[in-house]
Amino acid sequence: MNPLLKKLQPYPFERLRGLTAGVTPNPAYRAISLGIGEPKHPTPAFIKEALTAALDGLASYPATAGEPALREACAAWVERRYGLKLDAATQILPVNGSREALFALAQAVIDPTQHQDAGGPAVVCPNPFYQIYEGAALLAGARVVFANSDPARNFAADWSSIPESTWATTQLLFVCSPGNPTGAVMPLSEWQRLFELSDRYGFVIASDECYSEIYFREGADAAPLGGLEAAVKLGRHDFKNLIALTSLSKRSNVPGLRSGFVMGDAAIMKAFLLYRTYHGSAMSPAVQRASVAAWSDEAHVVENRALYRQKFEQVTPILASVMDVALPDASFYLWAKVPPNICGGSDETFTRELLAQYNVAVLPGSYLAREANGVNPGQGRVRMALVAGVDECVEAAQRIKAFIESQSV
Repeated sequence: MNPLLKKLQPYPFERLRGLTAGVTPNPAYRAISLGIGEPKHPTPAFIKEALTAALDGLASYPATAGEPALREACAAWVERRYGLKLDAATQILPVNGSREALFALAQAVIDPTQHQDAGGPAVVCPNPFYQIYEGAALLAGARVVFANSDPARNFAADWSSIPESTWATTQLLFVCSPGNPTGAVMPLSEWQRLFELSDRYGFVIASDECYSEIYFREGADAAPLGGLEAAVKLGRHDFKNLIALTSLSKRSNVPGLRSGFVMGDAAIMKAFLLYRTYHGSAMSPAVQRASVAAWSDEAHVVENRALYRQKFEQVTPILASVMDVALPDASFYLWAKVPPNICGGSDETFTRELLAQYNVAVLPGSYLAREANGVNPGQGRVRMALVAGVDECVEAAQRIKAFIESQSV
């Protein structure tokens, strides 16, 4: 067996199951889960119809590069969303969801034979983080270096905490904007800093943007800034060493479709296509047709965003009355601090007791982070995914408030 498998840590939800094993939720309440970030809004009917109408395509092998119609639909969406004109043939590649693409990209770009004197090449990622970043890096033979989020700066990753000696051995940087679990969006100034570092040391930036279409504010600048968009604003039209990844899962409520695409540096995309050809990563023809339909329509995305906005408008004030929590820049998570006088400020104890007493599931923030510089930046926080219906999310918030008030007595 690959010895690197031993470096993988249990996935957060496996740890959550262990934490709550033996807990009997209060039967007086129906179960409400805010733990898993899985969209629960209905899948638009036109996407399902496009999928079933294309089932005759199952009789043929799909090309790894995807059908031209899909790549062109993706390019058209990028132009509408970001005002960018991409070459659909060389700068866009369909993938089976951003999760598998994030993992595969690390295998394609990391050279584990380099920087052996430093313990191997470095992969830098935010902390807390999406767990695939760590697993992808470790299985590619790299070491992971974490940049802790800073609550004083809207949970922005503290890239300045990474020493120059580490940047010099870095081959891949994972960026998540809007962030999971904090919802923070990176401003242009941070992109400029990262581009300068990438130019100096030659590492690839992978920008995970799967939450880009869930935001709450109105106005011309309400939509989160994308990585490629930031590059163009800074005069970087070739997208050197920059790859952005996006997905239909959250945007269109189709996590089971497993559909997204990557875009950016044509040279990296060419090598990534070669890797994926051998990896067997072609997207089903039926999924491609459904994806064309989804990327070509914006009305359902606006409706979806309105539902999330309604939930956050109602839920955030309830929780803010008893916890340190605020409306995020984007995404569908609340990153809430456990009050110090409740459950000893422990995110694990809070999670167990909330489930036992009020039958509401949340995820301990420490499970989404690692200790770095002597601190686990998720400790003492919980992630709440507002993916259920409006009424259910409001009820969950009311129960959480009641739980905290009962513990404060």
